[in-house]
Amino acid sequence: MPSWSAARSAGDGRRVSPVFWGILAVLAVSGWGVWSAPAAQGGGRGVRFALFVFVVSGWLVSLCLHEYAHARTALHGGDTSVTAKGYLTLNPLRYTHAALSFVLPVLFVILGGIGLPGGAVYIERGRIRGRWRHSLVSAAGPLVNAVLAVVLALPFWLGATSWAPPQFLAALAFLALLQVTAAILNLLPVPGLDGYGVVEPWLSPGVRRQIEPFAPFGMIAVFGCLWWVPRISHWFWQLVDAVLRACHVPPGYWSAGYELFRFWQR
Repeated sequence: MPSWSAARSAGDGRRVSPVFWGILAVLAVSGWGVWSAPAAQGGGRGVRFALFVFVVSGWLVSLCLHEYAHARTALHGGDTSVTAKGYLTLNPLRYTHAALSFVLPVLFVILGGIGLPGGAVYIERGRIRGRWRHSLVSAAGPLVNAVLAVVLALPFWLGATSWAPPQFLAALAFLALLQVTAAILNLLPVPGLDGYGVVEPWLSPGVRRQIEPFAPFGMIAVFGCLWWVPRISHWFWQLVDAVLRACHVPPGYWSAGYELFRFWQR
């Protein structure tokens, strides 16, 4: 029978972290700032900075949910260590690499408007039995991004363009774009990304050993291709635009959101 202290420790390992609540508070306050800005100030520097904070905090919330989905699925798959590691608290400071969790994802957004989660939770794969479970653990994160993209697109489905502030809708559209790019890119079967984690259990041990050294560079390679190979970048953004249009998000809104997000430019 587990001791009281063990039960309390398990409870602490699943309690939502104050850090996550703080990010949500920043999201709410900055969102109100964007929403309540007078129409004449929709493009003002103060409103644009509020929109920047709103998008970054919203993006960080999605990063937390993305990694939580990996950890929660791993827990149900048999890896109970995720509780002790604090992965179920939605605290991004508990991720394996703090720089990857914060700096790179925000940098990708600033440089190219690309949402690419960089946070990492360490899953003890030896505790998980069955290839399907391993694949599901990897797929859980991108699936969360896909769900968030649909949620962010709901106001456009419901006709919010006729009554909601345009700068707020622009921010939502840009956040939706980040979720779509995150889902698409993470499902690529590239070492280091979730898509490779989906197919890896089905590869032979020899192939996995040959590919493993390239895993740390997969995310950088993908971003480099999008940045320096025009044809790949064109195909990628065509696909993103098609998905957003299917979700009833007009391209004018997400492009305006990206322009307003870059508050340091005129």
